Amino acid sequence: MSILENLQPQNVLRIFEALCAIPHGSHNCKAISDYCVDFARSKGLAVRQDGAHNVVIYKEATAGYEQAPTVILQGHLDMVCDLAPGCTRDMAKEGLVLRTDGAYVWADGTSLGGDDAVAVAMALAVLDSDDLPHPALEAVFTTDEEAGMEGATALDPAWVTGRHMLNLDSEDEGVFTVSCAGGIRATCHVPVDYETAQGIFCGVILKGLVGGHSGVEIHKGRANANRLMGRILSALTAEMPVHLAAVVGGQADNAIAAECVATMVLRQEDLPRAAQIVTALGESFRREYQTADPGLTVEWRQETAAEAHEAVTTAEAARRVADALLLLPGGLQSMSQDVPGLVQTSLNLGVAQMAAGELTATFAVRSSLTSEKRWLCRQLERLMALLGGSVTYVGDYPAWEYEKDSPLRELVCDVYRRQYGKEPKIEAIHAGLECGIFAGKLPGLSCVSLGPNLLEIHTHRERMDVASLERTWNLVCEVLRRCKELTV
Repeated sequence: MSILENLQPQNVLRIFEALCAIPHGSHNCKAISDYCVDFARSKGLAVRQDGAHNVVIYKEATAGYEQAPTVILQGHLDMVCDLAPGCTRDMAKEGLVLRTDGAYVWADGTSLGGDDAVAVAMALAVLDSDDLPHPALEAVFTTDEEAGMEGATALDPAWVTGRHMLNLDSEDEGVFTVSCAGGIRATCHVPVDYETAQGIFCGVILKGLVGGHSGVEIHKGRANANRLMGRILSALTAEMPVHLAAVVGGQADNAIAAECVATMVLRQEDLPRAAQIVTALGESFRREYQTADPGLTVEWRQETAAEAHEAVTTAEAARRVADALLLLPGGLQSMSQDVPGLVQTSLNLGVAQMAAGELTATFAVRSSLTSEKRWLCRQLERLMALLGGSVTYVGDYPAWEYEKDSPLRELVCDVYRRQYGKEPKIEAIHAGLECGIFAGKLPGLSCVSLGPNLLEIHTHRERMDVASLERTWNLVCEVLRRCKELTV
C-alpha cells in the first residue's frame, strides 16, 4: 500500500514515492537515471542517456499544438543526503521511508530530497498523461547538481532543441526566479617554507560566527573567520617572529567561514604581547559584528613547556600567509543597477588551509556580469603574483541574465494571476542555478524557475507542502495548455 495514495496530485505523488525508494544522493544517480530511461521506454517515448547519467526524454506535441514551440521541463536527479542524530540509515544503499500527516510529506530520519525529486515526478507525470494538451516536450534530467552542477555541464546541448524552459527546481511557491549569477571556484596558492623553531606552541581559535550561504547571505554583513584570522596574523607578524604550524578555516567555498584555527610557535618573551594583541582584536571584532555575529569568540591558547617544532613555517613565510589572508578581497563587491536589492558581484573566501608547502585559499566568485567576474579573477591573479603564488580555477559557469522582454515569463505570470488572484514575486538571485548552465549552452533560451513550497531543504527536517504541490502542478499544466500563445 502506498503511503501517499490518498493525496493529490495522485499521479505526481505516485511517481515521487517510486523515486524516493531509489537511493539517489549526488554521485549515486545511475539507478534513478535508469528508472527514468525505463519509464520512457515503457511509454514508447524516445530517450537518451549519457555517460554522466543525464537523461533527456522526448514527447511529441498533442493534436493542435504541432506549431507551438517546444517546451523543456527540467530538474535534477540527485539529492542532498542528511541524517538526523542517531539515524543509521545507509542512504547510499537504502531508499527513503516516507511519512505524511496529509498536509506535509517528509522522510523518517533523513532528508526528503524534494529538491529535486518533485521536479522529476512532475515532468514524468506530464509525460505519462494521455489527456493533457501540450506542445512538443523535452524532459531534461541532470545529475549531481548539488555537487557543482556537473551533469548540466556535461550534457550535450545538441540533445536539446527547445528554447522555452520551465525549470522546476524552486522551493517557494509563487516566487518565479528569472536570473542568477554566474560563478567560478578560484583557489589561490601561496608557497610557504618550513624550518625548525624553538619556542612555545600557541593557538588562536575564532569561532561562533553565523556563517551562511555565500550566494544568499553575502550582503548581510556577516564576518568571515578566514579574513578575521588574516587581521590577527598580520598584527602578530608585524611585532614578532611567528612560525605557523597550521591554518584551518571554513568548510566549503560557497559557505561563509564560521570558524578558523591557527596554531604557531612563539618565543617565550613574546607570549604576553601576543595574548594582548589577540584579546584586543577579539574585543574589536565583537564590537564590529555585535549585530551580525553576536556569538563570535576569539580564544588564545598556549602550552606551558618549551620544545622544538620542526614542521613550522619560517617567519617570512608566516608574514606571507598573513598578508594573503589580510589582502585577499572578499564579500560584497557591487549591487545591481537594474534589479533593486540584488547583489551583482561578490566573492567568498570559503576555505583556508595550510598544508603540503602552501596556503590554499578557495573562493566562490559570483557575478551576474561576466566582465566583473573576470575582473575579480584578475585581482586574485595579480595579488598572487606579488606574493609569489598562483591561482587555479574549476567549475566556471555562466550567468543567467535577466530578460527584459520574456513572453514565457509573462505567460507563467498570467496563469498565476488567474489561478491565485494575486501577483507572483519575480526574483533574481545571487546564486548559481542550472538555468545559468543551460543559458550558456542554448543561445536564445527563455527560462522561468518555479516549484512548490519545500521547507528546510538539505536537512533531515525537510518537508513538502502537499497543497502547494497540487497548486503548482495545476499551474504547470495550465502553462502547457496555453503554450500555443508563445512564438517559436
